[in-house]
Amino acid sequence: MLDLASVRLFILAVEFGNLTRAAEAAGTVQPVVSTRLKALEAALGRKLLERTPRFVRPTEDGVAFLAKARALMAAHDKAACFDDEPTMRFAIGASDHALGTGLEHVIRHVRAALPSRSALELRSGTSQQVRASFDEGELDAVIIRREAGGADGEVLGTDPLGWRFMEDAVTAPDLPVPLVTLGPPCGVRAVAIRRLDATKTPWREAFVGGSCSALLAAVRAGLGIAPMGAVASGRMSDVGPRFGLPDLPPSEIVMFARTSSPTASAAARALEVAVQTMLRVT
Repeated sequence: MLDLASVRLFILAVEFGNLTRAAEAAGTVQPVVSTRLKALEAALGRKLLERTPRFVRPTEDGVAFLAKARALMAAHDKAACFDDEPTMRFAIGASDHALGTGLEHVIRHVRAALPSRSALELRSGTSQQVRASFDEGELDAVIIRREAGGADGEVLGTDPLGWRFMEDAVTAPDLPVPLVTLGPPCGVRAVAIRRLDATKTPWREAFVGGSCSALLAAVRAGLGIAPMGAVASGRMSDVGPRFGLPDLPPSEIVMFARTSSPTASAAARALEVAVQTMLRVT
């Protein structure tokens, strides 16, 4: 009989591509995960994972077992719930400038940590908006980008700001600098404008979008330059030095969370680890 805890750890290991990150998401330690996965492979008589010091990836048998493992855990979670038992809700808020193109990565990892009957909800907006929703009790956890400092919340890492523009553009942007932003009250926009004004660099608002995806589309279309973090921009090159633009400071990526159950705690832990993993990518 398969050990279900080991099956869930296998799913997390594949999702994170790293045994240490999987252990953190599960609230345990790497040696425990390694031992359980070896026992699972022995029970199945198949090698499920290729392991190196840098990453973990499924073998051909592991890929085949992954779909079965997810179906097994879904069936287990369904069997453990009764019709009169409420579905768990876990609501996340995320600053678009904090996650941007990394949003899918984060959602996948949080979903992997939740039972199948759980209702995962996500709201995106500016850091001010999602923090206000958290303070009002509407959200269980939020990830924000903090430009002005502060001591509250859990700092997950830093993300460098830069001037994002097409690296292969053949002409320099015109003056004043054509800004591509989310508009006020975006904190990233405010930081960029303060730096431009401090260096007496003229600028104009070339594009105001509603998401970082829209900003990247505008940048790729050549409308202008977007002040964005490395994560939100998909690690697009910083062309600030190329065009003589002022340096932009890195920002703290901060998590606020409140948990009311062990399952919610596991989801918050998975959220934390997913964001930290994303920030560590060079």
